[in-house]
Amino acid sequence: MARRSGALRPAVSHLCSFADLASRILSAQPPASMPVRLVAVDGPGGSGKSTFAARLAAALGDAPVVHTDDLAYHDHATRWWRLLEDWVLEPLAVGQPARFQRYDWDLRRRTDWCEIPPAPVVLIEGVSAARAAIRDRLTLSVWVQAPRELRLRRGLERDGLGLAGFWAEWMAEEDAFYADDPTVDAVDLVVDGDPRLPHDPEREFVVIRTRRTADNRLASEQS
Repeated sequence: MARRSGALRPAVSHLCSFADLASRILSAQPPASMPVRLVAVDGPGGSGKSTFAARLAAALGDAPVVHTDDLAYHDHATRWWRLLEDWVLEPLAVGQPARFQRYDWDLRRRTDWCEIPPAPVVLIEGVSAARAAIRDRLTLSVWVQAPRELRLRRGLERDGLGLAGFWAEWMAEEDAFYADDPTVDAVDLVVDGDPRLPHDPEREFVVIRTRRTADNRLASEQS
């Protein structure tokens, strides 16, 4: 499995603003293989990925967000990757808009088409978004962490108790995927999806740990 080099910083929680992270992303150079700055927001279901991605996208001037739930489907939580490669990553790599067909979870079929321009920053949000297959094309990778019990409760509050069996199967598939690809150990930034540190959640987030390689790559150009 491909991994980034660089030691993890000690796990001491601290605050960071979305505005500061956005500024650092915009000042970073994307990898040569990807002309846009790709930011992956990963973590298991119910951890708070969508909320984090939405707030970061707003700080980036309404950067487009690709939600992998729009590519995933009922039978598989993580086996939709070829669709992301074909519909999103390959067009963006050559400066073309990405275009993909959303999956409707109620109708259980693909419906409307969504177009993503080759913007300065594009966020990829969802389970396994920062997997090994994409890491060399990312400007930044983020893992949103939250306790399992809280994640399940959030999922059932959103989807209804009738989908408890579906959530159990989904979480089991997540567990199997992350056992083979321990993404949390490879990402640049781990943030708290259930923070206790007092902060303004619309403007700030709680960092659990970072990688020194990310600190160097995203260093501000300001002296």
